[in-house]
Amino acid sequence: MLTDAAIKALKPQSKMYKVADRDGMYVRVMPSGAISFRLDYRLNGRRETVYLGKYGRDGISLARARELCIDARRAVSEGRSPAIEKQREKRRIKEAKSFGEFSEKWLVNAPMADSTRAMRRSIFERELLPVWRNRLLAEITPDDMRAHCRKIVDRGALFSPGI
Repeated sequence: MLTDAAIKALKPQSKMYKVADRDGMYVRVMPSGAISFRLDYRLNGRRETVYLGKYGRDGISLARARELCIDARRAVSEGRSPAIEKQREKRRIKEAKSFGEFSEKWLVNAPMADSTRAMRRSIFERELLPVWRNRLLAEITPDDMRAHCRKIVDRGALFSPGI
C-alpha cells in the first residue's frame, strides 16, 4: 500500500511504470516525472481503465484518489463504467450551452410579437446578459436568478418576470 512519502520518492525512468496501491488502484509514473492515479477494472468481460487524477500540488492527494477509487468501484459493482460515465460528463459539459447562447436562440425562435421581442431583447441585453452571458445553464440555479431579479427590482428598475 502506498503512502505520500512513497509516492514522492518515486523517480522517473526511461519507460513508464506502474506501482500498485490497493483495491486495483495504482500510480503511473511517466518518463517526464508526471504521476497519475488510475484504476483498472473489468466490466462485461472488457478490461477498462479510469483516470482518477494527477498527483501533486496542482492535482489530487492520495486520500482523494482513494475516495474516487471507492466511488468508481461502487459504480462497477452497479454495472456502470466509471470511464464511460466520465467521458459522458465531459461531453455533456462541452456541449452544454451558455446562458447567452441559449437565450439568444430563444429570443430569435420563440413565438412572440415583434414589439414584445424588442422589449424582451432590451431587458435581456441590459439586465441579464452582462451577468450571465458565459455561464453554463447547468451552473445557474433558480435561486441565482431570483437573487439577480431581486436586485433589479430593488433598485427600482421596471422588470417583467415574463422573461
